[in-house]
Amino acid sequence: MKIYFAGSIRGGRDDEELYLELIDYLRGFGMVLTEHVGEKEILEKERNLSDDQIYKKDMNWLKECDTVVAEVTTPSLGVGYEIGSAEALGKKILCLFREGAGRRLSAMISGNKNLIARTYKNTAQAKKAINDFFKGI
Repeated sequence: MKIYFAGSIRGGRDDEELYLELIDYLRGFGMVLTEHVGEKEILEKERNLSDDQIYKKDMNWLKECDTVVAEVTTPSLGVGYEIGSAEALGKKILCLFREGAGRRLSAMISGNKNLIARTYKNTAQAKKAINDFFKGI
């Protein structure tokens, strides 16, 4: 199983530790193509790549993956684009949104019947949502 993990990079790095924990957990279900999303140095590493290179690399991974897991609490244009692209490619998609973050989940995610959107309050609940998602595919 090849998993594409999506999380905010340029939109804000407040959740990078959470991303790393979720990525570590996802490794139990398959290969995470986008492990770098959880790395603290991701912005520095991406400075060596052009936007075109990043776009092409990510789109190739989206085409290659079997499923997408997106943490969508921190709003990100890139994550939204990845979700839309994954949907167009017919990928199975799980979107995780942390309650109590002072934000509301976009209706474009919560209202989309082509993906699974789950809210959670702590990482244990997020991991349960991941378990349930992978049991269903």
